Amino acid sequence: MINIIITSYGEPKATAKAIDSFLKQDIKERFRITVIDPFPKIEEFLKKRYGGKVDFFLDPGEGKSYALNLFLEQIYSKNEQDIIILTDGDVYVSENAVKEIVREFKDKKVGCVTGKPTLLNPRDNFFGYASHVAFGGVDNVRKKLSKKEKFLECSGYLFAIRNGVLQGFPLETSEDAIISYLFWKKGYKIKYLPQVDVYVLNPQNWKDFKLQKIRNIKGHENLNKIAPDMPRTKSFLNEVKGTWFALTYPKNIREILFTIPLFLTRLYLYINAFYNIKFKKQEYSDGWRAIETESTKPLD
Repeated sequence: MINIIITSYGEPKATAKAIDSFLKQDIKERFRITVIDPFPKIEEFLKKRYGGKVDFFLDPGEGKSYALNLFLEQIYSKNEQDIIILTDGDVYVSENAVKEIVREFKDKKVGCVTGKPTLLNPRDNFFGYASHVAFGGVDNVRKKLSKKEKFLECSGYLFAIRNGVLQGFPLETSEDAIISYLFWKKGYKIKYLPQVDVYVLNPQNWKDFKLQKIRNIKGHENLNKIAPDMPRTKSFLNEVKGTWFALTYPKNIREILFTIPLFLTRLYLYINAFYNIKFKKQEYSDGWRAIETESTKPLD
């Protein structure tokens, strides 16, 4: 059994695109698609468009991780051959996604599998280019770690886990990071599939860019409390180590001119996040979707 879980936040058109990207795949195994959303109007939309092909689970409005925990408890099975695929309502996947994920889980030592976030943003403006550098760096790191069978963090945009292992996870940090760690701690391998794309639209203005990046930093810094022994793949130190990659990434003069402001921007975001954590006591909050970035929604 494959459970495909799409967590959304009142974005019917984008969620439909996410659903359709799975329905048009040639999935041999028995599967079920469930949308988790806090708005009842989405359930009405799904019934009208898909009939009984897509299930709905009402998010109680306490945050994405909270709702996901509730649903994972509901579908928990001791059958470790069952697969749970997790993705979002504002992204969509390539046609080979399920096939490649299922193939990887034939290795019983594999506990998590993650796809490659692929940007829809163009590179011809600062925010688009900044996202391309970040995604390119993460892709590079994940390839190396996966090949060496070392720990890597899955991408929350698209990752899959083996059922029967976890019945829940802590809410105080990003679900993709902590779930990856919990599987790793239990001795499972984590695999990265660069051939499986999940298409993402990143923030396109300063307000949204700042909100998203600072939230991500806070979520990962909280791991120091929740999982102090977790190998960190996303941190300020690792960003510093990626300086050479960022310096060699530009393909033209315009991108070269973006590079220095990019370094200054990333430094500012970390300083801002650390200041908020240490002095304002503003740590990561699971209820971030209520103020989520509007420019990351591709259709709604």
